[in-house]
Parts: sequence; structure tokens; C-alpha cells
Amino acid sequence: MARVVLVVPCYNEAARLPVEELASFVLPQDELRMLFVDDGSTDETREVLTQLVARAPERLAMLALERNGGKSEAVRRGVLHALDGQVHGEADWVGYWDADLATPLEEVERFCAVLREEPDKDVVFGARVRLLGRHIDRKLYRHLYGRAFVTAVSTMLALPIYDSQCGAKLFRAGLDVRAAFATPFISRWIFDVEVLARLIGRYEARGDDLAHHLVEVPLRRWSDVAGSKITSFDAARAAGELARIGLEYRDILRARRRRRR
Repeated sequence: MARVVLVVPCYNEAARLPVEELASFVLPQDELRMLFVDDGSTDETREVLTQLVARAPERLAMLALERNGGKSEAVRRGVLHALDGQVHGEADWVGYWDADLATPLEEVERFCAVLREEPDKDVVFGARVRLLGRHIDRKLYRHLYGRAFVTAVSTMLALPIYDSQCGAKLFRAGLDVRAAFATPFISRWIFDVEVLARLIGRYEARGDDLAHHLVEVPLRRWSDVAGSKITSFDAARAAGELARIGLEYRDILRARRRRRR
């Protein structure tokens, strides 16, 4: 039985946190722990999380950050906290999940099944793919923007990924993941791309290909949650951050492209 730790970043989520679902959810085959990271909230989020953790202290924990550092820093600090064994023991698998549960927690078991059944796979990403029999409730403009953005990401990383930005991810705990989260990200928002760039560097350094160890799992259900928006400013910021990531990791990415010619 694997011990799974999910990091749930929270910033001013007091009115949106699905408390009952978070408090009651368990995995059928593995031990699930949740670490809620309060990213310096200015509303009642910390109080809500304190009450939530008190309902199941053996499964739930909170890490309170004094200042708002953005989602990237909240996730990074949470992942390192989990890897250090500070969430009810050492984690076998660690990941992060959006607090609004746009991706239902029931999908966690499918992610775990990949790591359980395929020992060569180290990284599992959720993918919001509209297929018959799936319920992906995503606004058209977000879908179109997402397709354009991930095409740029895929080209830059030379990695045929479908959905880099879904807020549901799980990793096999180990040195690669620790290295990927060891230092602050240059991006506050699209840090998922930076995680991929860092992992690519780790795998390339030993002559391996991250693409052979990453699996995208098409979600059965995903929904836009009220209060979550992408504005034109956000789109411009994401483009700028993507350019900065490309420059920061250009040597890693050039080496990867050379190897694949």
C-alpha cells in the first residue's frame, strides 16, 4: 500500500473550499494524506483549514505561509514538506490538486493505478480531453486559448504533451522530483512548464527521455468552477512567462532537440 500525499494550494479560498468532500475522501487501495498550503490568505481561509484539519488530523495537515508567494511557491513548499516526511510520514507518491476540485478527487485513484501498475512511469498528468462519455465542462475561449498555449509549450520542450496546465498531477517520490522543486520557480503561474523543463534536464543528463516516463490520463470529469477566470492580462502574462522559461532553460532544451534530430 502506497502512501500518497496531495498538496492543495489555497489562497483566499474560504468561500469556495468543498470542505465536506475534502474531509471525507479516502482511497480504496492506498493511504491518502492531504496537505493544505495556505498561501498567506487575507480572508478566513486559514481558519477554515484549521477546522477542516481538526476533523481528520490523521489524514489532513496544513502548512501556513506568512506571505503570499503565488501558487508556484505554495505548491513547491508543500511538495518539499511532503518529501521531507512531514505529512504523517514519508510519501511514496506526491502530487498537487486544485482546491476547487475542478478535477474530482475520484480521479486520484486512476493516477495511482498508473504508478502502481507501471513501475517505469514516474509522472502522471491529468488531461482535459473532450471525448464521448467524458464530461469536460470548459468554456470555449479557455479551450481555444489552452490549445494554442500547449502547442507552444510542446514545441518549446520538444515534448508532445496535450495539457500541461491541468491542476491535477502526481509524481513518484524520489531525487528527480526533489530536484524539480528544490529552488523557487521563475514563474508564479505556469510553473508546471518549468517543472517539465527541470525534469527533462534530469532525464537528459543520464541519457533518458522524460516522454518515456510521463503519462497523461484523460479525465472523466472536469469543470470550470465559478470564480476561476482567465483574462487577457493573464494570457499575456503566461506568454511572457513562457518566453522567460524558454530563455532560462535554453541549454537543456537545445541539447534535447539536438539529441532528437
